[in-house]
Amino acid sequence: MAFDLYALDSLGSDEIDEILNSWAGFCVCTDAIIRGNGDLSAGSKLAPLVASLCKHGLRSLVEDHFLQALEETFKTNAVLMFWQHFEAFHSSSTSEMPNVHIKEDWPQTVLIKALEEICLEKCYQEKCLLILVHSFQSYEENLSLETGDLNLCESNLMCRYQLMVSAVLLATLPSYFPEILRMYFKKKLEELSTVIAGVSDDVCESQSEMDIDDNYSKKNISKDHKLVKDIGKVVRDLRSLGFMSMSEDAYASAIFVLLKSQVNDLAGDEYRNPVLESIKEWIQAVPLQFLHALQLYLGDSVDYDNGSSGLKSPLASPVSSFPGVNMPSELLVRWKLRLEYFAYETLQDLRIGKLFEIIVDYPDSSPAIEDLKQCLEYTGQHSKLVDSFISSLRYRLLTAGASTNDILHQYVSTIKALRTIDPTGVFLETVGEPIRDYLKGRKDTIKCIVTMLTDGNPSGSGNSGDSLLEELNRDVENQEGADNDDNINSDDKQAWINAECWEPDPAEVDPTKGSNNRRKIDILAMIVSLIGSKDQLVNEYRVMLAEKLLNKLDYDFDSEIRTLELLKIHFGESSMQKCEIMLNDLIDSKRTNANIKASIPQTSQTEQGENDVSLNLLDATIISTNFWPPIQAESLNIPTSIDQLLSDYAKRFHDIKTPRKLLWKKNLGAVKLELQFEDQNMQFTVAPIHAVIITKFQDQTSWTSKNLAAAIGIPVETLNRRISFWVGNPCRICRNCK
Repeated sequence: MAFDLYALDSLGSDEIDEILNSWAGFCVCTDAIIRGNGDLSAGSKLAPLVASLCKHGLRSLVEDHFLQALEETFKTNAVLMFWQHFEAFHSSSTSEMPNVHIKEDWPQTVLIKALEEICLEKCYQEKCLLILVHSFQSYEENLSLETGDLNLCESNLMCRYQLMVSAVLLATLPSYFPEILRMYFKKKLEELSTVIAGVSDDVCESQSEMDIDDNYSKKNISKDHKLVKDIGKVVRDLRSLGFMSMSEDAYASAIFVLLKSQVNDLAGDEYRNPVLESIKEWIQAVPLQFLHALQLYLGDSVDYDNGSSGLKSPLASPVSSFPGVNMPSELLVRWKLRLEYFAYETLQDLRIGKLFEIIVDYPDSSPAIEDLKQCLEYTGQHSKLVDSFISSLRYRLLTAGASTNDILHQYVSTIKALRTIDPTGVFLETVGEPIRDYLKGRKDTIKCIVTMLTDGNPSGSGNSGDSLLEELNRDVENQEGADNDDNINSDDKQAWINAECWEPDPAEVDPTKGSNNRRKIDILAMIVSLIGSKDQLVNEYRVMLAEKLLNKLDYDFDSEIRTLELLKIHFGESSMQKCEIMLNDLIDSKRTNANIKASIPQTSQTEQGENDVSLNLLDATIISTNFWPPIQAESLNIPTSIDQLLSDYAKRFHDIKTPRKLLWKKNLGAVKLELQFEDQNMQFTVAPIHAVIITKFQDQTSWTSKNLAAAIGIPVETLNRRISFWVGNPCRICRNCK
């Protein structure tokens, strides 16, 4: 009903006096009701005054005045006192704040007390407002208005009052109040997490993560739980004051902070156990149970199938079971998706930040790689992994201080780890590029690669899983397994399997490179590509194999034969033909050596003098020069007895292998020596030149470098370099050499 000011011209003096008297009485009565400190007895006098004013069309004026009086009183009696409770938080310095929280049990005690006081005042004012509503209803009932109009009257007034309360509080809101709410919910949720775990803080520290997860799965909370009721009451009070959005943001923030802390606690620097499932179990056990119980307590839970929930998001489809929940609400489903995505992203960032260390520990850290793979499949943030890992590689690995061997081992581990995350090889292609470019500039790359291929991991660098020798074995096993399968129509079967498993390349793929090259990640092929061609690798392998074979003191070369067979399978028999001949030379040498020793008469062995060397002590490696790498020959004057022994051996060889003859490389091979001292005997295995140097001290006890070099037949520079072996030896046998 609107009031027309022009109607005042038609009012008589009696009507004006009635309006003035009614208004004055209404103002006095309003003041008595609102500021009556709980005394609502004046409410009985309000109805006739309101009826009189409404009769003259002054209803809107009555409503405005009453709401204005409520607002002024609310500001004075409630709002100022409400914010005063939290001034200690604002006035405390950073160093004093923790003491304030401990002393006054911040923020729990203060927040609950402040909310109780202001809600009591609000509740009283709502009762006052209901008195006005009833006065309007009495007047309108006399006019025989419909019930719907009466209810609309009450609803409009209550809405206006609620807006007033929210506006006043938000207009005076201090900036630190949201932080107080976050602190409260964080503390309560931590308590709830401990309760659900079913253990105290001390017990939690002593139990394993698996035990805690088992406890989570057995604990359920309801809306009647004390902690849920305490939190629910605070949320309800905040909602009634118009802080619904702020309260939801506060406990959502607390949940995410607690979840992040849980992810860090479970994962941390632990790479050898999977943690993703434990995190998901914790999400269902703690925050989702809390949110479900809170919804039930507040009475705003809506079943998923209830049509009143409105249009559903495709992401809100029913998902896996919730603890103690038959049919989760759409809100709870959304919360689950949000929390799981946050958990995946947090764990992903944690693992990406530590990816360098994880790959160093590979394959022991493979559970962490599997977790990271699942996280990336969920978040799709592969580019973050690529950028972060390339930065770590350039800062921590691709430096002058890192050995080529360490870089290669890390590269192999990187290939294996990223092959798990991305079988297509798209991201490995990007991550491996700076490693490949750097290794191509190292002079010893080929030598290190050959060492990894032939010796596995002899230096102890990297992990056992980094060995390229293992890759050779694995390739052979795969080929043998493939040979045992049914090969009928194998090409058609493989084509069908590939068609069923086909997936498009990721968006990050380089369009200039064919995707077919990425479908199978061949570690050996990628390593060989660092060299440029397999011929360079084979040549380096020949040199290394020759060095190993020539330094052997026996004919035990089974491991070299096994390695050569593996290399033949991978690189082809033709490319390894010369290496095979080198090994055959050692096999023939072993047989020839046995035949020569068998031809020695027993009488000649017993007739040897005291200083003579038995032919049985000589083992010769007889090589086919044309198939071995170039061998540098150095002149060396060996003792006469040894020279005679070599001549005797060569003669017997010629008798057995006519017309072949031996040409000795006297500087190659190894010599076993036993040196006698006053108090002990010591055994050494040395190069021939070292043996010749030390035997010269049997002829005389003191030598000059020049004379000793002339006696041995080598340059003085070579002598000075070689004699350091004996000079640096603890026996100090050459201390008389000047």
